[in-house]
Amino acid sequence: MSAPLRVFLVDDEAPARNRMRELLADLQAELPNVVVGEAASGHEGLVRLASRPADVALVDVQMPQMSGMEFARHLAGLEQPPAVVFVTAHDQYALEAFEVNALDYLLKPVRAARLAGALAKAAAGGAVKREALERAASAPRRYLSVAERGRITLVSVADVLYLRAELKYVTVRTAEREHLIEESLTALEQEFGETFVRVHRSCLVARRALRGVERITDEDGEGAGWAVVLDGIAEKLPVSRRQWPSVKALLRS
Repeated sequence: MSAPLRVFLVDDEAPARNRMRELLADLQAELPNVVVGEAASGHEGLVRLASRPADVALVDVQMPQMSGMEFARHLAGLEQPPAVVFVTAHDQYALEAFEVNALDYLLKPVRAARLAGALAKAAAGGAVKREALERAASAPRRYLSVAERGRITLVSVADVLYLRAELKYVTVRTAEREHLIEESLTALEQEFGETFVRVHRSCLVARRALRGVERITDEDGEGAGWAVVLDGIAEKLPVSRRQWPSVKALLRS
């Protein structure tokens, strides 16, 4: 006899989680399952799932602070992420995005038969590919996820001072410390273009943190270019000649 399906619930509304538990209990004969945990937010879900493996996560799409879509994108950073089935009450655009990217979803009010089918399909298909989640996302993330010792550390995009590409990693710098993530700087620029400005082919800086520029001098004391000055850190970041016009225009605006 196969082990029961391990299900984790993520929804900011307790009645919705209770309703899902009732539906899962009704399906026990048809689809043996066990609810291994639940969370009222994406943050809480990431913490609990790191130490409480699940086969499938039922995730509400509309949640404050972190949407279900963003939660799933961070979830992909775990060593053994569960498959994800999204639960949504409305928004035709979101439904179309799910369908185009082959992301399974349940429409509220959830029916037992549809839930059983989605769970079986998700368990057989495994974790959702990160690329599909990125394509379906309708808004930039609020957080960047850092995989550290089997756990996910969330870094608020609002706290990031700069993003700098180094080999296959990107350094995420806040006022307190540095983190490393495995993402493309080009993709980050496309996602967060309104938040960051490129100052060099390998570096994006937060527009809000830009305080000015300083002249860089060479060994002979001659002017060799410019570097941006950022709020919160002493480090100066060089500006390439190609990016200098856009940086200068931003400072004047």
